[in-house]
Amino acid sequence: MNSKRVKNSILFLGIFLSLVFAPGVFAATVGDTATFNVEQKFEVFENSRVQAVLVRNTQNLYIYVEKGWWDAQVFAKQTEILANLDFLASEFNNNIYPTLTSVFGSEWRPGVDGDSKITVLFHAMKDGSAGYFRSADEYLKLQVPSSNEREMMYLSLSHIENPRAKHFLAHEFTHLITFNQKDRLQGVTEDTWLNEARADYAPTILGYDSVYEGSNLQKRVRDFLANPSDSITEWQENKYDYGVATVFMHYLVDHYGINMLSDSLQSKSTGIASINEILAANGYKETFADIFTHWTIANIVNNCSGNTKYCYLSQNLQNLRVSPTLNFLPLTGNSSLSVTNVIKNWAGNWQKIIGGNGNLTLEFSGLPGVNFKVPYIIFDKNNNYTVKFLALDKNQKGKISIENFGEQYSSLIIIPLLQNKTAGFSSAEFTYPYTFKVSISGQIQEEDSVLIQQLLNQIESLKKQIATLQALQSGSSVSVSCAALTANLYVGVLNNAQVRCLQEFLTLQGADIYPQGLVTGTFGSFTKAAAIRFQKKYSILQTGFVGILTRTKINALLQTNG
Repeated sequence: MNSKRVKNSILFLGIFLSLVFAPGVFAATVGDTATFNVEQKFEVFENSRVQAVLVRNTQNLYIYVEKGWWDAQVFAKQTEILANLDFLASEFNNNIYPTLTSVFGSEWRPGVDGDSKITVLFHAMKDGSAGYFRSADEYLKLQVPSSNEREMMYLSLSHIENPRAKHFLAHEFTHLITFNQKDRLQGVTEDTWLNEARADYAPTILGYDSVYEGSNLQKRVRDFLANPSDSITEWQENKYDYGVATVFMHYLVDHYGINMLSDSLQSKSTGIASINEILAANGYKETFADIFTHWTIANIVNNCSGNTKYCYLSQNLQNLRVSPTLNFLPLTGNSSLSVTNVIKNWAGNWQKIIGGNGNLTLEFSGLPGVNFKVPYIIFDKNNNYTVKFLALDKNQKGKISIENFGEQYSSLIIIPLLQNKTAGFSSAEFTYPYTFKVSISGQIQEEDSVLIQQLLNQIESLKKQIATLQALQSGSSVSVSCAALTANLYVGVLNNAQVRCLQEFLTLQGADIYPQGLVTGTFGSFTKAAAIRFQKKYSILQTGFVGILTRTKINALLQTNG
């Protein structure tokens, strides 16, 4: 018997047993204690069991808190925490529960325990863990001995007073709904990436992302921009997985509607197959692969004045653009470069070619037997773009030529993509190699005044960089163009005066912090690396994100040195 039939048999047996041996409805009273099985990989000390006390019994929720922690709080603090929990329970009753059930359908009600209320347990979790859901709890102990035999969600104690606790509660409640709609009613288990992406979209449905600053969406965008080439289907349970899945989901829903998530939840298909099923049912010609391709292009173009498929429709994402990997060609003469890279299925990959002056040829070579798709974007001197697709032969080879590159066209971006695998994703997917070679044929003509000016500009830029390094070595001061940093800065911010000020400040810190000393106004990988070195020096969390703690330290040093 295959694993799917075994899983379905267990699920059927569970439903039968729950009808015959269902536990009685809980007669829980505030102050009661209970011992719960928890996930060791999330629990701060990797314990498998936690003792907790019931602190609130509300219309839809039993709220438990880890007993040792709760007992250690003074009465005034307990009163303050209870007020926050009352607000959380009210938000669940009046917004989270009615809104998400109207969109996605209901959780199992009254459920395995015969009780219509849902249990929420706050317990100590490892850093970076906000909450989780255990499908094991939806089975009887006869089937799964570690089951708590109740509809249940787990939230981190570190967020018990966090206003964003409602985000985490909504996320985990969506998982609870998904189990009922997929595992129990359809007899299938949702692909992890879509299960998590659907749950992470819940705060947007509830209006929590309407104010972008400080929202869950803002955090996910930052994580996405820090690693935009993360695969959306390979799930390793890190922040980059959530970042790429959430950003893609916003693109999908904004262009094709919330029923891409709601209707696919009612399908017997899972993951990519379920999205394709709903697209076809709604009369769309596009497939999931088409949408993914459009999304990768939108991450570069993001301009709705042309093809609306190449932009984000959300106001909060109208300025989102990834920073492609840069590949430079010499400004004059004949030159070439060859780049070999690897890629996973359903991962964005952006390679930008700049420089050179003449007729450009690009040759692409993928792994035979693996079907690549390679859209490319050509930008002219006025930043107008053209999107085309590289034609590949059966050996996954293709070639394009662009005349007057450098004179008429300023840059070329290729986006090699793999879309072969559509199901059975794991936490570690295979990588596949590809190579592209760029060559340019140009002539050096000394009488060409435009070319001479380009060379002079390049020499002048190099002189300035050398002067900056010499100033650092001699101990001379470096000018900083602002009195303080007032905005959060991160990878992807372009042509920004605050980034320029940050780069000037980092240059002032010396070559051990910012050896490149580049002041461009664009927050790229060099700036991020310098920010991390600065954070390490002053014992600040080393993320490369210049937030309130990093800005406070920088501003203090600016005032001291001013």
